[in-house]
Amino acid sequence: MTNKLKQAAIGLAGTNRLNDFVEYAGVAAAIETVSGNIYTGISIDTACSMGFCAEHSAVAEMLKHKEFRVRAFVAVDAAGNAVPPCGRCRELISQLAKDNLEAIVEVKNGVFKSLKELLPFDWKENLDRNW
Repeated sequence: MTNKLKQAAIGLAGTNRLNDFVEYAGVAAAIETVSGNIYTGISIDTACSMGFCAEHSAVAEMLKHKEFRVRAFVAVDAAGNAVPPCGRCRELISQLAKDNLEAIVEVKNGVFKSLKELLPFDWKENLDRNW
């Protein structure tokens, strides 16, 4: 994983309060695709839990550019520390392409795992479907 990838996320992270109901960018994420492009996103937290994760935001940006194969990704908190993706984010990225299971994820500062290591009993493995 490149330092450039983590720096892209760090550059966006920092909790911002929009109003009494919404905070954003408490977590920021960066995804590097197999073609070398970097896409970023921020979290949105709402009082009624209708927000979304930074990784989902970055995935949306990536898909807008017709890319879906991930080489590496990282999410950081407002202090710039790597944080592991939640289960929903792991699952989303794994469903975009089977190859994404080989994507490298920084789960803690300096600790790197493949997405497959974070999904050891992937329910899709025994399906008779292409993805």
